[in-house]
Amino acid sequence: MAETDRELDRQLQTAITRLLDRRADTASICPSDVAREVYDGDDDGWRALMEPVRRAAWRLVAAGEVEVTQGGRPVMETEARGPLRIRRPRR
Repeated sequence: MAETDRELDRQLQTAITRLLDRRADTASICPSDVAREVYDGDDDGWRALMEPVRRAAWRLVAAGEVEVTQGGRPVMETEARGPLRIRRPRR
């Protein structure tokens, strides 16, 4: 993995955490919120970051820092299809 890829991964994971920190403990965020936060431009180039955001979210799931949900329920990466949300784990 190239250093620029690792840096992007760190930026995305940091953005996920930062966005969740700014919301209520029970709130969730959309991966597009993260992509828009990290993308440095005024056009729709943030869309190219959607898959990297999802991968970053799954890494944070593996670390126990977030949950990925669909329809308000946590899902596993292997069963996730379509729109996702990211939230803090429910304790």
